[in-house]
Amino acid sequence: MERAGYRASVASVGASVRALTFDGRSLVADYPADTMRPAMRGAVLLPWPNRIADARYVFSGETHELTMNEPATRTASHGLVAWQEFTVAARTTSSVVLHAVLAPQPGYPWRLSVEVAYVLEEDGLHQSLTVTNESVSSAPVGLGAHPYLVAGPPVDDAVADWTLTLPADDVLLTDDRFLPTRLVPVAVAAGGAYDFREGRRLHSTAVNHAFTGLRRSADGLACARLLSDDGTGVELAWDGDWVQVYTADEPSGGVRRHAVAVEPMTCPPDAFTSRVGLRVVEPGAATTMRWVLRALG
Repeated sequence: MERAGYRASVASVGASVRALTFDGRSLVADYPADTMRPAMRGAVLLPWPNRIADARYVFSGETHELTMNEPATRTASHGLVAWQEFTVAARTTSSVVLHAVLAPQPGYPWRLSVEVAYVLEEDGLHQSLTVTNESVSSAPVGLGAHPYLVAGPPVDDAVADWTLTLPADDVLLTDDRFLPTRLVPVAVAAGGAYDFREGRRLHSTAVNHAFTGLRRSADGLACARLLSDDGTGVELAWDGDWVQVYTADEPSGGVRRHAVAVEPMTCPPDAFTSRVGLRVVEPGAATTMRWVLRALG
């Protein structure tokens, strides 16, 4: 897809943003079309983002057991469609709509129709994720996406020289399994280490936390920015109430701390347990999340 200096490539697996550039400058950590996607680069996340403790939850009085796909943390991570093949429902030179059906399965016995739309506008890549419940009973749903943003070449420890601005008043602290423990103001958590409201260079700060208490613009979107010293970079704007930020401290694709994952979400980690931010979608109803990626500088 191309428009107004932007070029985007979307993979059918996981409806993933494989590459996004503006005037030839990368805005996300990309990957070749003929390789397996490293980690969750650019994937959509549903019917939950992040992790579910012990891969188990209770909904409407029934206990559901999911596959524990992250054994190190004993959790079910990032939903059920990240490796699912989507089909093209519509396409132009500057847009594509992908569709998939999440079939009922052990641990998640609901049928969901999933539509992911990508549209290049003058101001960047507009994305939306819409889920329709095609089941006969209400379904628990959380939505998310997993772009890895870059403000320069994605090399080892590039993150240290970039400045992150994040308009979030609260951070969700976690245990050693990355599961929530308590919500704390960013001004006091870890001595203010997670306070990026005014913009701060990342240096050696390691982040793998969810944030909320978002400050929004007049259009109802929260905006996170990642900038290099010359003022170029990328902005992500989204309408969800949460965002996960991860400084890629674990190696991915042979590099570490090469990008910053800024993951818009409708709910925090383990929402199927806590019910915080969890959307309960009635039969025949739909729910949507939208976000925009745009170049800065």
